[in-house]
Amino acid sequence: MRRNASILVIDDEEIMREILDALLSREGYHVRLAASAAEGIDLAKSVPFDAAIVDVMMPGMDGIAALDELKKFDEELPVLMITAFASVETAISAMKRGAFDYITKPFKNDEVLVVVRNAVERRQLKAENTALRQTLQAQQQNFAGIIGRSPRMKQVFDLIIQAAPSRSTILITGESGTGKELVARAIHSNSSRSDRAFVTVNSGNLPSDLLESTLFGHVKGAFTGAKSVDSSRSEGRLPESTLFGHVKGAFTGAVYPKKGLCDLADKGSIFFDEIGNIPLDTQAKLLRVMQEREFMRLGGMETIKVDVRIIAATNCDLKEMVEDGRFREDLFYRLHVISIYLPPLRERKEDIPVIAHHFLAQYSEENRKPGLELTAAALDLMMEYDWPGNVRELENVVERAVVLATGPRIDTDLIPENVRSSPRFHIPRFVVPPEGISFKDVITNVEKRLIEETLEAAGGVQKKAAELLKIKPTTLNEMIKRYEIGPRRKKEGEVEDREDRRSGTQRRQSFPATELTRE
Repeated sequence: MRRNASILVIDDEEIMREILDALLSREGYHVRLAASAAEGIDLAKSVPFDAAIVDVMMPGMDGIAALDELKKFDEELPVLMITAFASVETAISAMKRGAFDYITKPFKNDEVLVVVRNAVERRQLKAENTALRQTLQAQQQNFAGIIGRSPRMKQVFDLIIQAAPSRSTILITGESGTGKELVARAIHSNSSRSDRAFVTVNSGNLPSDLLESTLFGHVKGAFTGAKSVDSSRSEGRLPESTLFGHVKGAFTGAVYPKKGLCDLADKGSIFFDEIGNIPLDTQAKLLRVMQEREFMRLGGMETIKVDVRIIAATNCDLKEMVEDGRFREDLFYRLHVISIYLPPLRERKEDIPVIAHHFLAQYSEENRKPGLELTAAALDLMMEYDWPGNVRELENVVERAVVLATGPRIDTDLIPENVRSSPRFHIPRFVVPPEGISFKDVITNVEKRLIEETLEAAGGVQKKAAELLKIKPTTLNEMIKRYEIGPRRKKEGEVEDREDRRSGTQRRQSFPATELTRE
């Protein structure tokens, strides 16, 4: 249960108001009471509530009319109807008008608490989704669609803002699928070059004999058969043409001169994805562009002046490549003016919900399935998984779930088996960024995460968690306080479904709770 939620009770019977007030207040809710529908509506207009409990049979304005009025100014407010008449017709009428649920008098205290807990959870989940959407919209405007609100990503955003206005070369490091190109685009969009071209060079996808031609172009006669980039094949000279372009007559068959991507990126930015794959000969020519801001097309004698901002990315250890002779040391230091490390998803798991909801909204719209919701149980599975494919893999999982969804909710059955069956305990993999990392911070984060996951496995019982960790309960309690670990949230399905005895049907609902006990 989420503590400190506010509940509005509207009932004309004083004894019923007192019972509900005592029951809900004892559970940690803030309760406001109204003796009539009109009084309750006035309260709801002036004070925000997480849920409302409304008696159906009241003098003057009845509960159904009160429900309609409440929905007019707060459509998302979950309203629970309570009545002494076990009428299926009344219940159906209330549900059709937007009631969240209903309870019959006399009721069991546990039944009321379960329904209220579920209503509050739904209300606050919708509020979180709205906040997430607002966060996503703000980030997309400033950071080219990069999603994240964790401390690690805030550092990335700060570096983008600080580095973007300069002309300095930037090296973006990180694993595949972390969004390095998005960071490069964000740097370009926040720079004074944002109105000029942003050119991407897929260094890892182009054959080595085409790369230089694509970048620099070539002249006529530069090498045999260079009529165009697509049809060119070479005796080792084509890489230069790919990069710098060529002119007419540079080689046999080069009928037309060809400009390279460096020309297109003039006054703008050029992004080298997987720069570690560029051949050594081409690296030397790229170094000249960075140092002298000029180049010559393959087969040409004319020096071409160019003003480009170079942004590079790699998932390789360039220092190791330098030591192995596979990457030029001088180019490495030229690239390493400003370095931005993009952490993998497993190192910023607090970003998973916001990223998942972003892709949920995107693919729901694309597939014309509005209103899809991600259940807490499905999200818990995503939080437990390590995502070796990073954001790209998470995007694929969400897209698959949206496409296969047949109802309004995405539950655990739509999550792939490899994500569902991920091990609950494992030694995390660490990638040390080029600038180094704080050993103390790493140990602190690992300890906190281990305690959180052990508490989850122990059902929130500290004594059991301490036994699993083979430490004293008092020691565990001190660590929980030190790391400010909050109460666990029960996964969906931990509270049993309740049977609707009034209509003979069963409503399958689950109610996340926050239970953290020592015994």
